[in-house]
Amino acid sequence: MTALWQGVGMGEMMELGSGSAAVHSYVSRPEGTVRGGVLIIHEAWGLVGHIGSVADRFAEQGYLAVAPDLLGEDGITDDVATELGEQLFSPDPEKRHTAQPKLRELMSPFRSPDFAAKASARISSCFEYLESSAGVNGRVAAVGFCMGGTLALSLAVREPQLRACVSFYGRADFSAADLTAISAPVLAFYGDQDTDLIGALPQLEAAMATAGVDFMARTYPGTGHAFFNDTNRLAYNKEAADDAWQRTLDFLANTLS
Repeated sequence: MTALWQGVGMGEMMELGSGSAAVHSYVSRPEGTVRGGVLIIHEAWGLVGHIGSVADRFAEQGYLAVAPDLLGEDGITDDVATELGEQLFSPDPEKRHTAQPKLRELMSPFRSPDFAAKASARISSCFEYLESSAGVNGRVAAVGFCMGGTLALSLAVREPQLRACVSFYGRADFSAADLTAISAPVLAFYGDQDTDLIGALPQLEAAMATAGVDFMARTYPGTGHAFFNDTNRLAYNKEAADDAWQRTLDFLANTLS
């Protein structure tokens, strides 16, 4: 499968970093004063149009936004992502069953031993680009969705200069000792129907508290995984998504000011 969305919004596609840490990224620039930088980390679907539109929304709010393509040629097109997403979230069990082999094929790159290392290096390239960009002045936040939410939390663990972290339905498989490395405040969003993550949330909250992390979790009733993705008509919940977006903007205004 070939990637991807090629950047048809406000911004442009650029290659950031060098060597094995080089990564094609969508960069969306604000008009006027830069309020900070936002590193947007995509879901398992790759750098699709939905993520580009999120980058543009941040740029419209005054943030320099960068969304790396962590899957490259292993990504999928918008059409395939939409079709597979609707099958996975379908109320029809047969459609969900049919989608599982396709999902396993899509997830295969993530099982590569070097995927995490490459993704981390490429995310760091984007972080360094943002941190050194004019007007950002070191004010960089990470915002991730699903797989990207997990990677945003990972960045918070290993990058002491990160100023804020927002994780939409991401996992945090870290010990309390690992979490002590986090210096940024963390805002996390969940749907209460996302049973695996909700089941693990009390333990995560306790670990974050033990580690002394400024951690805030918001759970939306009647919503499941991917509730923010407005291209997935079965998962998207407008009320929850709008509330989470406003809370994210408020959070960034407070942490990046």
